Amino acid sequence: MDKGTLVEFRVQGDRRLGVVDRPDGKTRWFVVDERGQSHSLAPRQITYTVNGQTYKPSEIASFQEQVKPYLDPSSLEVAWELLVEDGETVTPSQMATLLFSESAAPHCYAAHCLLSEDKLYFKQKGEAYEPRNTAQVAERKHQIEVEALKAKGQQEFLARVEQALKGEAVEWQRHDRQRLEALEKYAALMADIVRMGVNYDSLARAYPPSAPVLETMAMLGRSATPQSALQLLIDLGWWSSHENLFLRRSSIPVQFPSKVLEVAQQRLDFPPTDLDANRLDLTHLKVYTIDDESTTEIDDGLSWELLPDGRQRLWVHIADPTRWLVPEDELDLEARKRGSTVYLPTGMIPMFPEVLATGPMSLIQGRISCALSFGIVLETTGAVADYCIHPSLIKPTYRLTYEDVDEMLELGVEAEPEIEAIANWAKQRKSWRYHQGAISINMPEAMIKVKNDEISIDILDDSSSRQLVAEMMILAGEVAARYGQAHNIPLPFRGQPQPELPPEEELLLLPAGFVRACAMRRCMPKSEMSITPVRHAGLGLDTYTQATSPIRRYSDLLTHFQLKAHLRGEILPFTAEQLKEVMMTVTSTTQEVTMVERQTNRYYALEYLRRHPEQVWNVTVLMWLREDSNLALILLEDIGLQLPMSFKRSVSLGESLLVKVGLSDPQKDMIQFQEIMYQEVQSAAN
Repeated sequence: MDKGTLVEFRVQGDRRLGVVDRPDGKTRWFVVDERGQSHSLAPRQITYTVNGQTYKPSEIASFQEQVKPYLDPSSLEVAWELLVEDGETVTPSQMATLLFSESAAPHCYAAHCLLSEDKLYFKQKGEAYEPRNTAQVAERKHQIEVEALKAKGQQEFLARVEQALKGEAVEWQRHDRQRLEALEKYAALMADIVRMGVNYDSLARAYPPSAPVLETMAMLGRSATPQSALQLLIDLGWWSSHENLFLRRSSIPVQFPSKVLEVAQQRLDFPPTDLDANRLDLTHLKVYTIDDESTTEIDDGLSWELLPDGRQRLWVHIADPTRWLVPEDELDLEARKRGSTVYLPTGMIPMFPEVLATGPMSLIQGRISCALSFGIVLETTGAVADYCIHPSLIKPTYRLTYEDVDEMLELGVEAEPEIEAIANWAKQRKSWRYHQGAISINMPEAMIKVKNDEISIDILDDSSSRQLVAEMMILAGEVAARYGQAHNIPLPFRGQPQPELPPEEELLLLPAGFVRACAMRRCMPKSEMSITPVRHAGLGLDTYTQATSPIRRYSDLLTHFQLKAHLRGEILPFTAEQLKEVMMTVTSTTQEVTMVERQTNRYYALEYLRRHPEQVWNVTVLMWLREDSNLALILLEDIGLQLPMSFKRSVSLGESLLVKVGLSDPQKDMIQFQEIMYQEVQSAAN
């Protein structure tokens, strides 16, 4: 090429014009653009050569001004209509003549610019351009319209995002929701980081972001990571800052299907015929329901009566939700899918629609209620001497809290001797179970509640009232299982293998109290479900099933279905094999529920600690997690939390010390404590 030749080249995709200055080696050329910048170009980088005359870099701007009036893309449509029928190729020079009736350098270059930028009517073929056929152009027009709509939608989405980021109310559109739901799915992977203990890099490899997520995050200039997606959803107000990712990542349904809600309302409006027409009328008995103040699903009540022969009978009345449903109907299948009520610090997710669960299914004070009542006479030792089970009618007399009952027992309220009698039998019963080999492990249990973004943590006291209720529930479970065993009824029996506890001399080497209890707890095997009776070593019972929470636990509901059918003399609703199959499904579901409850409690425990960075905590070293690296489990005594701590010095099990929170990140499930010397606390106090 001659010096002064005007050429077009590209720099990072941008079209540039430059004047050839001199050769650069054998094959390359130095080209100077209108800014006076020199570029070394290979021949393949030069996309067009302006023929006819030579130029100076200072003349490039003037040349571009001559070209500008002819750069009208719509003019190509006219040319395409003239050329499409014959399908002939056309050069920029020929196109200039066709469009502008001239072929001077500015006209030819303008034609080149139009053709090279065109994505609709022409496609390049060598150094010439070929018109696309009619069908291709129609398809390209459609694609352009779609892309234009998409671009418009993106711009509108970005505008709504800006609104939301400013805290303004936004009416999200359907396509917005699809984008945000894709982000939800990706952000929920943060739960997997906690559950599996994986790092971000591993997660990114295992779960790459979907195309919609990549597009959305790129549009907003944010990195496509689960953490960024989570933060974006929070910033937009789409999620709360404490969105329960564990629940979102699970298969636990949060809302009831409309069909199930309709059925529940129908049952309420038009109660089905009671299959247990001959219920035992126990409305004359004084019935106590004892629960936490916040409990709304009231599924058990207690009575005591003196029999004519001088013996005493305990009654454990259990709510009868099967009065309102039958196996395999919509309510039953929905409850089966849920497995149990989910209890979270932020509230509960019921197993049944609340209109039934907290209404006619519950044992409500002053209202005649259907129940399944277990009447039990105990021997003086605490063993079961006699029992009976009846579908019944009861009328709960008192709705008491655990605190109410503790106060009544402490004061010895003369007007309620039944409470004291039940409490005495509960103590006798507990003593009997320990003689049968029951194992008691008392560790503080934290009860975490969240209300209006305020987190409270209390220790669940193992008070006399709670022990009373627990013993009566265990008693009813034993009686239900004994009835099932005596009549060969398949039930969801619950057992626990005999644990291999450390030898007595080994336990005595450990500090008494929590450290020793923690060591025993580690040896306790998991409980098991079986359709045949099996010993429950932890409770000290040869046979046991859970039957006292049928509104809240599906396995208890199964027990009710089976027992009530047998009491009516009907065919059992579930054969052994059917029951086994249902139990497998329900066990899997309830394990997931337990996991979500545990993870959510831990999240709010860490969030509580994050909010109290200056608080000094009394802790006890419970057990080693990795003794070689000084990682131990500690107990925060004031709030009953058990968390890991890495020590920088040698400590002993059972040692008490003072700590503060160094770092707490609930989203990443990270907690770090730092030990505080007593002198530091004293100086801070002064």
